[in-house]
Amino acid sequence: MKIVLQNLTKVFPSRNKKANDEVTAVNNFNFEIPDGKLIGLLGPSGCGKSTTLYMISGLQKPTSGKIFFGDEDVTEVSTENRGIGLVFQNYALYPHMTVKQNILFPLQNLKGEQKLSKEEMLERAYNTAKLVQLDELMDRKPAELSGGQQQRVAIARALVKMPKVLLLDEPLSNLDARLRLQTREEIRRIQKETQITTVFVTHDQEEAMSISDMIVVMKLGVVQQIGKPQEVYDSPANLFVAKFLGTPPINVFNGCVKGEKLYIGQDEVMAVKGVADQEVTVGIRPEGFQLDDRGPLQCKPTNVEVMGRDVSIVSTHLASVNPTIRSIINADNKIDISQEYIRYSLKAHKVFIFNKETEERIYFEAK
Repeated sequence: MKIVLQNLTKVFPSRNKKANDEVTAVNNFNFEIPDGKLIGLLGPSGCGKSTTLYMISGLQKPTSGKIFFGDEDVTEVSTENRGIGLVFQNYALYPHMTVKQNILFPLQNLKGEQKLSKEEMLERAYNTAKLVQLDELMDRKPAELSGGQQQRVAIARALVKMPKVLLLDEPLSNLDARLRLQTREEIRRIQKETQITTVFVTHDQEEAMSISDMIVVMKLGVVQQIGKPQEVYDSPANLFVAKFLGTPPINVFNGCVKGEKLYIGQDEVMAVKGVADQEVTVGIRPEGFQLDDRGPLQCKPTNVEVMGRDVSIVSTHLASVNPTIRSIINADNKIDISQEYIRYSLKAHKVFIFNKETEERIYFEAK
């Protein structure tokens, strides 16, 4: 099921009637979610991602704009008639019911032409439980399950109705790191098997990038960038996107361009053809540094963190916006942090320049 969001806006009125401090949670959102794809809505708290999800679900009504499921305008259609499956951060399972009863519950409320026989309900419940690998736990109650298993029950309950659209609101936030990894892999497997159009809301960029076909990065209700995860990481549209995506985060420096040369502090680090002279903000991905005895960028090392196949060199530079710089280097390299400076050359495709005022990306041609 294709989903089209057309000029979608949500404004929450002021709580103080005397003050005009309305909050625009989502501002003029336009996007077409392709049929059968998993889309990640990504951004910090308060960026409007959950509000967008709730408008798609029908739990909140847009202030303006329209929502289409396929060619049908569902903007005014009630939640129960949109054909959605919704999974929340808290699993919202019925504690007194077994796994089987929890999964069956949505089917027992179907009416009219959708109403199923008892045999049909059981067959669909067991098929769905098998899909999420819970078919051997059907007689257990939620308290007897792990957090990951409880989340899978919530997903099964959403899927058992055979929805047109699956909506997931931060479904992994309550799980520990290992379970989060396992469960996000399960979500991706289930989505691929069912081919249900899925919208996944998260503030965790690693989560969104690992399982999404496309990501939508949001800030203060405004869409910053839409694209395939790797493409957005490799080519951020602005400083916010560059800083939000990536672990470790991008290294940010104050810099300037003079005569089509990029300077970080006093160091002339690379040529940037086509960029006018100006003060700029420079972003360098941690993997964008190369150890080079004659490299143009000099950083003062403070520590080396071993990460197995790679090492992270922690250093400082007077022009760095952050207190420290992290450079990811292959562990085969020998690093001596007793020396006063470590010199680097830079990988041009891992270096980004941003306008000092607008923070928009300035594109350049590396010589």
